Amino acid sequence: MSSYSKYFEKIRVRPDPQAEVKAHAPACQWDGCKEAGTHRAPVGRMKEGEYFRFCFEHVKEYNKSFNYFSGLTDTDVARFQKEALTGHRPTWVMGAGGSGPRTAADFAQMRSGRAGYYNRIRDPFNMFGDRQAPPRERKAKPLEAKALETLGLDAKATGADIKSRYKELVKRHHPDANGGDRGSEDRFRDVLQAYRVLKQAGLC
Repeated sequence: MSSYSKYFEKIRVRPDPQAEVKAHAPACQWDGCKEAGTHRAPVGRMKEGEYFRFCFEHVKEYNKSFNYFSGLTDTDVARFQKEALTGHRPTWVMGAGGSGPRTAADFAQMRSGRAGYYNRIRDPFNMFGDRQAPPRERKAKPLEAKALETLGLDAKATGADIKSRYKELVKRHHPDANGGDRGSEDRFRDVLQAYRVLKQAGLC
């Protein structure tokens, strides 16, 4: 078999897929190791988002002895497990007889990671509470405002006020009640038109 055999042409050297990663990775943080720190390892509890950088061999060694609950008492571990049932979020009392949003009495004050945000959660739209937001005043549109002015009412008038005022003005300005007075007929026509506008707007 010659050195230029077709079998030698099929031999390929497979490139190392980690070569590029290793070239840009920081050094391993294990004491005395000079390999590339290509693997991340979590620092520990209350430091979520922070990582050590180790090489492959040392990250395996680190993970064997890593304990997230190191230094916690059994009570704290049990409390963490209870909070995990609700995703470390506060709970609310169900039903109409509840006293509004509140966290459980034995919720931990120190929360892990982003879960601490939920201790300070705000409820600007009162989705979880029983606080009654003040009703917003409806601003009358130009045609509605003019119609209310025709009836002698302001923007705060209710549907009952509008109907009551309309009946009063119809009785006063109806042609049968005024002996054919033309001025009263024009006023009567304006009252009818104003009431029609307000009714179409849903105000009465």
